[in-house]
Formats: sequence, C-alpha cells, structure tokens
Amino acid sequence: MKTGIHPTYHEKVQVACVCGNKFVTGSTNETINTEICSQCHPFYTGKKKFVDTTGRVDRFKKLSERAEKTKAAHAEVKKKRATKAETEKKATAKEEKTEKSA
Repeated sequence: MKTGIHPTYHEKVQVACVCGNKFVTGSTNETINTEICSQCHPFYTGKKKFVDTTGRVDRFKKLSERAEKTKAAHAEVKKKRATKAETEKKATAKEEKTEKSA
C-alpha cells in the first residue's frame, strides 16, 4: 500500500441522530450527524412513521404527474396521426377508384 494517501481512521467517533440517540463507532470522519437511526427508523421500531425530510415524496408525485401529462400528449398526437393517415388512405382509395372507372 502507498503511504500518505489514506485518510486518518478515528477509533471512537460519536454518531448523533436527530431523535437524540448517540452511539460510538469507527470512521474516517471525526463526527457524524444523521437524520434517522435504528432507534427511530420505522422498520426497527415497528411503528408507522412518515419520514420525508428532503421532499422525495413530493418530487416523486410531481414527476408522476408530468409523466402522465406527457403520456396523454403522446397518445393525442398518435391518435391525430392515425386519423390523418386514415383520411389520406381513404382519399388515395377514392382517387384510385375514380382512375379505374375513367
């Protein structure tokens, strides 16, 4: 291994959660602050709790709505193209019919 390129490893680093839980671990960071830990996470506690501190749910809903609008717009364009193609096909068939009868 090369010397002087690795970060310093700290044996006793205090991890603090917003729920108030604190514990000690090893890390290259001197202090660690977290928003959720095993003491307050719904999976570990068994309690249902809505955890969305960064607005991920709102972002997902916004993206879903935009996707639905885009999908509807594409469907509308596809429908118009199909109608136009059908109209052109009918016009071509009429022209061929008049040419055959003439």
